[in-house]
Parts: sequence; structure tokens; C-alpha cells
Amino acid sequence: MAKSAIASLTPEASNDRINTGLKADYRRSMAKHLSEILAATYRLTIKSHIYHWNVVGPIFKPIHELTEEHYNELFGATDIIAERIRALGHLAPIDLDMAKTFAPSKSDVDQASAHDMVADLIKDHEQAVRDMRKATGDAGDNGDSVTEDMLTARLTFHEKALWMLRAVIAE
Repeated sequence: MAKSAIASLTPEASNDRINTGLKADYRRSMAKHLSEILAATYRLTIKSHIYHWNVVGPIFKPIHELTEEHYNELFGATDIIAERIRALGHLAPIDLDMAKTFAPSKSDVDQASAHDMVADLIKDHEQAVRDMRKATGDAGDNGDSVTEDMLTARLTFHEKALWMLRAVIAE
């Protein structure tokens, strides 16, 4: 096929031409899972950043520093996840309306104590771990070691983040 013909294929049409040993149905399903993980990662990035700015109280410094480390790591992960979606032959999500649900509202932050902020982050990291663990199992079951390895690295980050967040508010 001529180079110009390949370039003119729609993503769906070019997706049919991928022959990497992963079935099209699996790639479509995993791209959907990864898109959901990507959206959750953005939400957690933004929430961590907002809490970084707005935390107050005696545990300000450890939470301020920890959330900065986390939002930087999470932001880097968004590119890795989106690029894996592309490698599977699908477009990374482009629905900017999702952004409206990415962060707590002003009234949520105004009323949240440092402890409540950390507890909220813990809840989101735990959900991320559950979602990624399921997707990691699906990747392994389908011989997709690249996605499985990427998700294992993400799980490692989230589980360490959970340990650190829990330690900050331990009594």
C-alpha cells in the first residue's frame, strides 16, 4: 500500500491493520480501561495540586511536599498512559467536558481539614489501585506484557503513595 494511502486511513481503519499479536477486541477493551485510568489519573493530579495549594494546619509541610511529589509523578504518568492507548491503536480520550469533574469544588476545599484532604486522596488512590489491578490482570491474561508492566509500575507508585499518605495522618 502506498505511504499516502496509509496516512489517509482513519484511526478505526488503520487499527484493523495492526498485527502485533494482540486481538483487536482486546486492544479496544484495554484502550477503554486505560482511558478510564487516564481520566482518574488526571482527576487525582488536579486534586493533589489543589490540596497542595490549600492545605493548612500543623501537618501543612509534610502534606504540601508529599502532594507536590505526587502531582508531578501523576502528571508524568498521564503521558505514559495516553501513549499506551495510542500504541494499542486507539485515540487517547479527548472529551474536555470531563474536566468539570476533575477536582473538588471550592466549598469542598474550604471546609476540608488537612486530615480530610489526605483521607480523600487515600480514597482516590485506593480506587486507582483496584482499577489498575483489574486491568493488569486482563493485560496478563491476553499476553500484553507491555501494558501489564506499565500498570505494575503505576500500581507501585499508588501503593507507595497510600503508605505515605496513611503515615502522615496516623495517630
